[in-house]
Amino acid sequence: MPDPVTDTVARALVDPAKFRSLMTTHPAGVAIVTTTARDGEPWGMTCSSMCSVALQPPTLLVCLRAESPTLAALLQVSAFSVNLLHDRAVPAANLFASGAADRFEKVKWVPEPEFGLPHLLEDAHTIADCRVSRTLPVGDHLVVFGEVLQVETQSNEPPSPLLYGMRQYGSLKVSRTDA
Repeated sequence: MPDPVTDTVARALVDPAKFRSLMTTHPAGVAIVTTTARDGEPWGMTCSSMCSVALQPPTLLVCLRAESPTLAALLQVSAFSVNLLHDRAVPAANLFASGAADRFEKVKWVPEPEFGLPHLLEDAHTIADCRVSRTLPVGDHLVVFGEVLQVETQSNEPPSPLLYGMRQYGSLKVSRTDA
């Protein structure tokens, strides 16, 4: 029976393992999303589902697992940081993907002075602080839209962003050329 809106016949969705396999062939930048709960406890998780949305107002989105304690803390305070990782930050990416309870004890971080959000100074090449502007549930994740309040670059050198694809880490090395 055709769908009344699209006038197409409904088809079964692809198996989740095949979908995951598809997505591994599309490398993505790696970030750690951090926040601080109302009680001051820092939270964070590795995220490769992040992209820009708009310039006016400057907005990005991150997709976080709906059951994540990091997401719960982020929603309490309606603010988060996106720590864009450089290519030497594989240990931090793995640590924050593991869900280890002591992850903030194993990395160098500082609370951002104005908002108190955790900044991973040694692992990030750039950090964006955001306030939640809206959310959208999609399957087992929540898409969180964040208006970017400030951006902090950690170095004067061109970044070498950490990428993840084909189930392995890599980097995009950018060399500075003299004109």
